[in-house]
Amino acid sequence: MRSQGSEGGFAQAAIRRLEALRPLSQETIAVLEQAVLEGLFRAGPGEDLIVEGDAVDSIRIVLSGWAFRHKTLEDGRRQIVNFILPGETCDSHAYLLSTIDHSITTVTSVAYAEIKRARFEKLLASDWALAEAFMCETLINSAIQREWTISLGRRVALERVAHLLCEIFERLRPVGLVDGNSCSFPVTQTELADATGLSVVHLNRTIQELRATGLITLRERTLTIGDLDALRSAALFSPGYLQLYRRNR
Repeated sequence: MRSQGSEGGFAQAAIRRLEALRPLSQETIAVLEQAVLEGLFRAGPGEDLIVEGDAVDSIRIVLSGWAFRHKTLEDGRRQIVNFILPGETCDSHAYLLSTIDHSITTVTSVAYAEIKRARFEKLLASDWALAEAFMCETLINSAIQREWTISLGRRVALERVAHLLCEIFERLRPVGLVDGNSCSFPVTQTELADATGLSVVHLNRTIQELRATGLITLRERTLTIGDLDALRSAALFSPGYLQLYRRNR
């Protein structure tokens, strides 16, 4: 069950993520930290943060843990359309629409912040760099969706899986959640299959192929990449669409 809490340190992933897009002043960081701490909630694994059709009056920022966006057909078939990683916003500006068109469910235990629309818009109005950072994040999410569409429509199974692994690894870098060539990877094979449009059997065969070639190791919810350049080559992956570390003013 979702619960509210308040303690320090949780805002760091969000600040690092936003600062990878635009430099923020210390004053803005302090105000953002306060908003995050006052709207801090937690949810357990497998809980819905929002369900398709819900009205939205706030933004949610994942502070720790993983979640995913998904759509489910009437017969129960599910497509995961993105993972939401620490420091990333679930639904920036979604409050501008009458209802949300997808569901967001946790993979792991999650700490997240809810910032009401009025407060969020006041934050954006107070610092154009912060407003630009959130706009950049929205644009990057659109770029990620285009890459996922290419994966589903044109990439073969090994390229799809390798591309997603490369992407997640790169998205974790700016928030300090990569340790050498390893990172947390709590996603189940069922969730990974639903994200790549593969059956679990086909997904398992693809993972075994990547393991056999020494490109990756998946063990105890940790992804280790044996050769990042080789994995990128196998995936036809270029990280430019993620726009990481750009600090244009």
